[in-house]
Amino acid sequence: MSGGHGTDDGRGTAAGAATRTATDDGHAGTAPADGGPANATATATDGGHADAAGTRGGRRSDGAREVRPEELRSHQWYGTDGLRSFSHRARTRQLGYLPEEHLGKPVIAILNTWSDINPCHVHLRDRAQAVKRGVWQAGGFPLEFPVSTLSETFQKPTPMLYRNLLAMETEELLRSYPVDGAVLMGGCDKTTPALLMGAASVDLPTVFVPAGPMLPGHWRGETLGSGTDMWKYWDERRAGTIGDCELAELESGLARSPGHCMTMGTASTLTAAAETLGVTVPGASSVPAVDSGHDRMAAASGLRIVELVRQDLRLSRLLTREAYEDAVAAVLALGGSTNAVIHLIAMAGRSGVKLTLDDFDRIARTVPVLANLRPGGKHLMEDFHFAGGMRGFLSRIADVLHLDRPTVSHATLREQLDGALVHDDDVIRERHRPLAAEGGLAVLRGNLCPDGAVIKHVAMEQRFLKHTGPAVVFDDYRTMQRTIDDPALGITADHVLVLRGAGPKGGPGMPEYGMLPIPKYLLEQGVRDMVRISDARMSGTSYGACVLHVAPESHVGGPLALVRTGDTITLDVAARSLHLHVADEELERRGAAWTPPPARYERGYGALYMEQISQADTGCDFEFLARPGTTPDPYAG
Repeated sequence: MSGGHGTDDGRGTAAGAATRTATDDGHAGTAPADGGPANATATATDGGHADAAGTRGGRRSDGAREVRPEELRSHQWYGTDGLRSFSHRARTRQLGYLPEEHLGKPVIAILNTWSDINPCHVHLRDRAQAVKRGVWQAGGFPLEFPVSTLSETFQKPTPMLYRNLLAMETEELLRSYPVDGAVLMGGCDKTTPALLMGAASVDLPTVFVPAGPMLPGHWRGETLGSGTDMWKYWDERRAGTIGDCELAELESGLARSPGHCMTMGTASTLTAAAETLGVTVPGASSVPAVDSGHDRMAAASGLRIVELVRQDLRLSRLLTREAYEDAVAAVLALGGSTNAVIHLIAMAGRSGVKLTLDDFDRIARTVPVLANLRPGGKHLMEDFHFAGGMRGFLSRIADVLHLDRPTVSHATLREQLDGALVHDDDVIRERHRPLAAEGGLAVLRGNLCPDGAVIKHVAMEQRFLKHTGPAVVFDDYRTMQRTIDDPALGITADHVLVLRGAGPKGGPGMPEYGMLPIPKYLLEQGVRDMVRISDARMSGTSYGACVLHVAPESHVGGPLALVRTGDTITLDVAARSLHLHVADEELERRGAAWTPPPARYERGYGALYMEQISQADTGCDFEFLARPGTTPDPYAG
């Protein structure tokens, strides 16, 4: 029986072998002649999918073993001869489902980060229906679960404080319910790593569905990039070049549709990393959120997850060291967000892979920046999508990738990239014409950051690549906001602005404070960049000579806590150095006089966070979640 929800053993097949790729740009793929293996070139936004074409309860037509209904994890809840299974079946009837709709079929959890308060994900309620459509067509049984939304725009003090909470929710939800596979729906900054961290800790077959970038912004003939142009025009208002009327118009032009930021900010960087890791259907990460192709991509993901369950292809098969190194290479060649450093280290840790800042620095020296995307370049994500998306992009750095590892859609990444084309060489540059000769992020070391710091050197004024200047120190963000424009501070364009108390514990949650504002009187003089140093993060849509993630942070007594106004600091990106020109003896004296700040939280999640959070260089995960160990599945009988 094909094309249906077969009632004899609960299995059907997905109809139709696909012959086109995710981007709907005419890249033909080839479906196997026997209609069979799931590693066909069947992908995403055109809704294509290779036939499952298996034989019931044993061997598929391609010789691979297929998971039998009684081997499904959900069978423990539904299929045994006991009181609990009787109760579970009865309660499923209470939900309105017939036995034929779910018994013996892969149960697919759809974890949806939709919320009315998250504009990046406001369309995911509809997209979940497309995922369900694909699951039903493939013969699975979809169940949607609402999970925390982590709205980058609205959640304070920062959604980074709650990334690990969503990871915990994801892990425990998948483990505690009758779930055989998962579709994760996210995209706004922290949701991508949180969902994948939690899912990696459970290790079920999983597909990630990116929320997709919003439409480009427009204002008075200009194409706007959300975030990037927000920072730009806010500075212009502070400088007096635009007024309140222009600002009101910009409010309606910066973000015009559902979807995450359409620059190569944190959201686009991490969904691109997810596609590189192999946990999305090909082409998924760049499909615009409101494009009809996004519906088709979601449906294709629903089709695909059922086949992954039948193959028992778990995340641990995909999320290997080779996959993470490829994701790092992609992020660096994209000129992606500095936040990806923290998140990929944490994600890798959940997969049992030790990824370090040294890995980022090593790989950065092997790849050029080829994506001409804001904030470091010119174009936006819709341009990138129609230029070839991640398939086209990865084809241009294929020599540094591990091409023989599997993805959710193909036996190897090599097969997934076969036939990939680039249609616009200005958006996705050729190797001989890069935006930068080395990857877009640099890892710094020195006596001011013994455990490391990062800088996005492709998005700063190049005159600051090597700079020495006197420090102006702010102990916290509120003090900085209140005093930064005071001419009495005597800040010049050559000064180095230093913010402390903004790290994982000090923030708390390491808020995106790192793009410190330039004093208003300097903006009025035309200054648009300065060297800025902090233990904070910054938005992936931001830009400037901002040294970030200084570790260890000032809150735990790192060297940043010892800097004083007037101290001389040298930044040397080429040398990967950040140096405080203060004698070791003096630093020791200052350190001996330093006292830890008082506890910020006395109870609740905040207290747990402060107790368990690690530093930026190790991914800001919770110690009890990151440490090795096993967690048993619950007994469902």
